[in-house]
Amino acid sequence: MVGILLLTHAPLGEAFLATLTHVYKSKPIAVEVMDVLADQDTEQVQALAHDTIRALDSGAGVLVFTDICGATPANCAVRLIEAGEPVSLVYGVNLPALLRAMCYRNLSLSELTAKVVEGGQRGVFTYQIEQGNVCPTC
Repeated sequence: MVGILLLTHAPLGEAFLATLTHVYKSKPIAVEVMDVLADQDTEQVQALAHDTIRALDSGAGVLVFTDICGATPANCAVRLIEAGEPVSLVYGVNLPALLRAMCYRNLSLSELTAKVVEGGQRGVFTYQIEQGNVCPTC
């Protein structure tokens, strides 16, 4: 099973984890949060991210969600990949993407990443009055 790390600006990751816990009635296994504070040392974040990836990886790799490309959480995730860690990175975490990750965690890391991106993109759309209140299938 692929591990999941929410590496985000505080308090976003904890909010997503609370939502997952609400949906699934308990904290999902092999899901961890690293909420980065505004004044947190980047090297400290990097070291903690490395340790967290090692703890989460059961052999299938770890899917890392970040909130935005180019910020400290995302940059730390990129460094993990560059260091050869078994990580796939998805920028722009949203709840549809995260729920899809939970549903397909037994896929390979690359297959899961593709499913997650598709689910996240399909989960962002506008309401069209002529279509009624219909949500697309994620």
